[in-house]
Amino acid sequence: MQERMAGEFTTLETRADAYETVDKQKRYSQILECFAECPEMTAKECAVLMLQKGYIPTAERNFVAPRLTELGHDGVVEPIGKKKCIYTNRTVAVWALRKE
Repeated sequence: MQERMAGEFTTLETRADAYETVDKQKRYSQILECFAECPEMTAKECAVLMLQKGYIPTAERNFVAPRLTELGHDGVVEPIGKKKCIYTNRTVAVWALRKE
């Protein structure tokens, strides 16, 4: 039997609880509204815009990134390139609405 790390079950439970508390459809709509205003953004740039609109409490990219990934899997958005993030100075993906 494989040994588990300390706290592993608690982490899995809290992660699942957090995932279930997010109103994903509402978040998708908010993200897509932001992309209608600014057609090419990083997850962090989208989070900053969502903060300015009062949709999220902080500009933490983790409010946006998981939903962008899901929207990407659904073919709604896609990564179109990379750029240096003005907030973190790291190379990050740039997302855009997928063109039909």
